[in-house]
Amino acid sequence: MKKIRIGIFGAGTRGRSLAWTFMMLNCEIVAICDTRDAELEKTAQAVGGDVAIYHDFDSFIEHDMDAVVLANYFHEHAPYAIRCFERDLHVYSECISNGTMADGVALIRAFEKSKSIYMLAENYPQMLFNREIKRICDGGTLGKIMYAEGEYNHPGDPNDVQFKKDYNYFEKHWRNYLPRTYYITHSMGPVMWATGATPKRVTAFTSFAPIEGDVPTASYNGDGTAIITTQNDDGSIFRVTGCAKFGAHHKSYRVCGTKGSIENLRGMEPQVMLRYNDWEIPEGAKEINLYTPEWNDPDQELIKKSGHGGGDYLTARMFLNCIDKGVQPEHPFNAYAAVAMSSVAILGHRSMLNGGQPYDIPDFTKEEDCKQYENDRETPFYGTDGSEPTVPCCSHPDFKPTEKQVELYHEVLK
Repeated sequence: MKKIRIGIFGAGTRGRSLAWTFMMLNCEIVAICDTRDAELEKTAQAVGGDVAIYHDFDSFIEHDMDAVVLANYFHEHAPYAIRCFERDLHVYSECISNGTMADGVALIRAFEKSKSIYMLAENYPQMLFNREIKRICDGGTLGKIMYAEGEYNHPGDPNDVQFKKDYNYFEKHWRNYLPRTYYITHSMGPVMWATGATPKRVTAFTSFAPIEGDVPTASYNGDGTAIITTQNDDGSIFRVTGCAKFGAHHKSYRVCGTKGSIENLRGMEPQVMLRYNDWEIPEGAKEINLYTPEWNDPDQELIKKSGHGGGDYLTARMFLNCIDKGVQPEHPFNAYAAVAMSSVAILGHRSMLNGGQPYDIPDFTKEEDCKQYENDRETPFYGTDGSEPTVPCCSHPDFKPTEKQVELYHEVLK
């Protein structure tokens, strides 16, 4: 495989981590782009210093490179991916593919005209326990898949000053307006990958639990979690969270079929529990199987060194293999599945705002479905272009942090 030349758009903590991961895979980081000089300097040093530095995307996109890692703001990947497609550059897009339904339509239309490989850089499916869940599902011993759960539960200390400086560093930052359904790929990606199912209808409800007390926060969303339910194209049902904050921190997944089920155990990763009906136990298995899976991968020492439980390395390796073979990624990392997943996030929030009303997920391979949403630009976020939110980010539309909380937030950022 030839050495792939990669540009990093977004030089913050995540961009640096991804640059390091691709260097582990023998790629050359040739350009980085950000508006923040301090972050550009840190990332340039992290990749060895011999790298082109840009402050604007227009100049960055002219650089001679093969692929672009989009590590910019969570909700603004689609317009930059489209710019890459116009130059047939390959795209590795961190988190959701599109922040609005119209962006999703535009992304697909531009992708279909390009020669680019597009991959949603969702890394949780490649964690050890999720790879094992996928292996068991593929083996067929669970029978027909009926139900799956995905929980990304990530409560945070409201007094964590460093997190705010690294990830949440101005009042109109997207994290301060993030609806609970939107950060969905860590919960939905693994169960879509394991089962092969694609959501076709969504409904969602949320629990209101705002941050209390005199703590530094500028969050305009007081919801604590969203519970999202989907009906899927294979007849199965998913129950997933976005980014939740209930109980203790965990990431947990469960897939249930007609003959058995498999799940990782909350707080005990990477152990998995595989169980079968006592009259349908496969040969060589037991009714109850509790074990820690093995990597069984020639790169396992490098995998263990990378972020997100090895998921960063394996997901990046998948992207490079696709480039090498000239094929698009498998479900759910390809463009169509990525936009469907993002639609669950967007329309799930819409369902929550409307009392749990169900919404159909468009099929973005069909022009009639794309046409329906080509002008739908509703968003709960401020844009870097100065645009304002058009829908509430919270189930209580008038909720906002206290004046004291915002004052303390600005103090810690100084």
